[in-house]
Parts: sequence; structure tokens; C-alpha cells
Amino acid sequence: MKTHHPITPDQAKNLPHHPHSASVSSMRIAYRAESLIDAHLVKDALERAEIPAFISGEYLTGAVGQLPALDYVAVLVPEASLPAAEQVVREVEQGLQDARLALSDPDEDPDAPLPAFC
Repeated sequence: MKTHHPITPDQAKNLPHHPHSASVSSMRIAYRAESLIDAHLVKDALERAEIPAFISGEYLTGAVGQLPALDYVAVLVPEASLPAAEQVVREVEQGLQDARLALSDPDEDPDAPLPAFC
């Protein structure tokens, strides 16, 4: 079992500095998630674009059970990265919207097997 050991301020000074790192106070909401899965998809896309991201409220979803995560879960980015993050978020949202639309096609046979996404 891994034990968490807090670092001292002197140790923190010696940590490598990420060019996009920011304090929590300068983080801004880039995306309000409908689900925890959506939040992780956005976070992963942002990190692939080298934009640091943090999911806020991730652990609150356990408290509300199966209710939608809206207004509980958000993806935060440093304020300076927000303009770049907005473009990435738009792309992910479009992909999610397209996927949901494809899965909800009313003309499709409800008993037909779903396509394999490999």
C-alpha cells in the first residue's frame, strides 16, 4: 500500500516547473460534464494537447448515486490555457454528440447488434 507523504515548501521549490502549471485559484472551468466518463474523455483530450487539466467534483458522484453529474463534475484548466482548451472541448463535444446521435437513430432496428468500435 502506497503511503502519501506531503512535501515541504523547500522540497516543492525543487520540483520541475510545468510551463502551464498554475495555482488552483487561477483554474477555470473548461467543461461541465454530463457524466464522469465525459469528463475523463475531455481531460484526456486536453492532456494529449499538452493542456493540464483537473476534474473537479469527481468524487461527489458517489454521493449522488446514479443521478446525472451535471453541476457536480467539471474539467478545469489553467486560466492561460482556456482559449486553447475551448477548441479541444468543442471537438470532443462534437464527437460525443455524433456518437449519441448514431446510437439513438430511430430508423435503426432496436434488436440489431451494435457496431464494434475497434
